[in-house]
Amino acid sequence: MEPPSAGGGIAHNNTTHKFHPCDEAVIATNDDASDCKRGAVRLGYWKDDYIGYFVRNQERKAPEINRGYFARVKGVEMCVEKFLKKTAGNCQIINLGCGFDTLYFRLRDTAHQVKNFIELDFPTVTARKCYTIKRNKALLAKIHDEDGEVRLSPTDLHGPNYHLMGVDLRNLDEVDNKLQQAEVDYTLPTIFLAECVLVYIEAQNCRNLLKWIAQKFQAAVFVNYEQVNMNDRFGDVMLNNLRSRGCSLAGVESCLSLETQTNRFKDCGWSGARAWDMVQVYDSISTSERQRIERLEMLDEGELLLQLFQHYCLVVAWLGVAFQDLDITVEELMSSLNID
Repeated sequence: MEPPSAGGGIAHNNTTHKFHPCDEAVIATNDDASDCKRGAVRLGYWKDDYIGYFVRNQERKAPEINRGYFARVKGVEMCVEKFLKKTAGNCQIINLGCGFDTLYFRLRDTAHQVKNFIELDFPTVTARKCYTIKRNKALLAKIHDEDGEVRLSPTDLHGPNYHLMGVDLRNLDEVDNKLQQAEVDYTLPTIFLAECVLVYIEAQNCRNLLKWIAQKFQAAVFVNYEQVNMNDRFGDVMLNNLRSRGCSLAGVESCLSLETQTNRFKDCGWSGARAWDMVQVYDSISTSERQRIERLEMLDEGELLLQLFQHYCLVVAWLGVAFQDLDITVEELMSSLNID
């Protein structure tokens, strides 16, 4: 039985989560990614005052890894920045497979405000995130305001405009229920974020999720970061490495090329999609910013970084016409999300 919830609490159904054999390995990828992000932040690749609350990185990663994560974070947040400017904050953000991502807290330190910010992940992940937030006043203070309470349960947290909830993205009834608890507005412009999430979902379940979003939301953008070009020798090495850790890429069939990545969305009712490999994303970052981070560490294996960049991509899909021009072209001063 769940312990009593704090601060008023929320009602929970008693849905039993049926974990697939490799779910625990997928969940563990959050720790790996968070650890890598924390390490890059400590070296000065970008600013994040909050990641340290969630992970205590000790092991220094290879420079190729740090640059890869820099491009990943920068690429996703370039898209977020443009979406927020276009909507003037009259929007909502839904972070799928959020892990220990800190975007909400960093946005609170900027002029950018959104109507609603929703984060979803496996309950075992959100439980840890809830626990960390509950223990740290600096995090709670960003969620709480004078008029609104923060309601906590073991796996879910609800603030005035921030909602963190445990859910299996393969269970659409459960996703719908959680979004209703978070007071989602299906008519409001919405940006979905997913970093290495869809690739772990079985193809049919992924199609069901993307079709469901396309049917429910009127105007939306989906920013997806994950693997691409997985049908060559380097891709085989990546796949074997993940499989050795008990982690199969159930959705890898959509990661064969940039075309299969965009078709995944177009075939599920999205109005359009475009994609870039991370070579293109990195090259789109301002010269001054690239020069700054390239001075942080000496890079011995330039070829390895190139191969990594060629095997990850950024996809932007959209519903309607309002966001069809959202792309990765970088403005010279793109610092309002505090990652410069």
